[in-house]
Amino acid sequence: MINVAIICGGRSSEHEISCVSASGVVTAIDRSKYNPSLIGITKSGKWVSLPTDTKFEIKDGQLPEVPENAPAIAIDQIKADVVFPILHGPFGEDGTIQGLFEMLDIPYVGNGVLASAVAMDKHFAKQIFIAHGISVAPGVVLRKGEEIKDHGIGYPLFVKPARGGSSRGTHKVKSADQLVVAVNDAFKYDSKVMLEKAIVGREVECAVLEKDGKVQCSVPGEIQIDSKFEFYDFEAKYLDNATTVVAPANINRTSDLQEAAIEAFIALGCSGLARVDFFYTDDDAIIINELNTMPGFTPKSVFPKLWGVSGLGYTEIISALIETALNKSN
Repeated sequence: MINVAIICGGRSSEHEISCVSASGVVTAIDRSKYNPSLIGITKSGKWVSLPTDTKFEIKDGQLPEVPENAPAIAIDQIKADVVFPILHGPFGEDGTIQGLFEMLDIPYVGNGVLASAVAMDKHFAKQIFIAHGISVAPGVVLRKGEEIKDHGIGYPLFVKPARGGSSRGTHKVKSADQLVVAVNDAFKYDSKVMLEKAIVGREVECAVLEKDGKVQCSVPGEIQIDSKFEFYDFEAKYLDNATTVVAPANINRTSDLQEAAIEAFIALGCSGLARVDFFYTDDDAIIINELNTMPGFTPKSVFPKLWGVSGLGYTEIISALIETALNKSN
């Protein structure tokens, strides 16, 4: 029996979604092969031991979190053959905790230090995509203290934290008088903010998985949201049941999109898994939006949904990720 420590929570603004993802994995993991334990990281950064029957769920708009009063646990008390860090955002998806496991020589699920760090910073990731000939939305970077202006991008445009996630701090800006407020809000989440031209197109996503030593891509899925939302923001994703995933997506360039997803995965040096998000325009252009190295992983999240349509179940995905992590360490 392989001992798997599932880690959730963390100090980022995506703490709550991480908790829900972890509950899904603990419930679905193949108990005939794996013995799971659940480790939480509180919002203050305390590591705690949690019962594996802990239920984290979004209920009536209320978001769960790791309790601060749970029993503390030291890292050297974690008895695991492999770690599954279901952590989103800074201090979890950005290479920091991956570096910790590397130093401790503990196998872990997902991307390594460099890929995690680069993908977390959308600005740096874009430079690599451009170098590999992958189309991106035009944009600029603003840092705190710099003059807030659109730099000729024009409106509408998107404002987003360079190292954020789950669309926290992201705004669609339609005019100059909205820009300062949007940028200042984004600065609450990061000291570096991106301004990007709003691409008119459909939002299409691919799930990339490393299984049996081979990088594979799911069928693409189109994200359709309720018309009351301007874009695919945090509320639309998680709180309002306003999102529908249409898979396979009805597009003309399915194989090209899958190839672009795998190319982006390889370009950043990814391993294990990633969700690659694109814009697909009316003239069939493919423009990458971002790559997520630890995408939402609840049973209802896009990543497992796309693989479900592609013929791979939630439990099978979990097993594939664990086996890849163990083989990577050998």
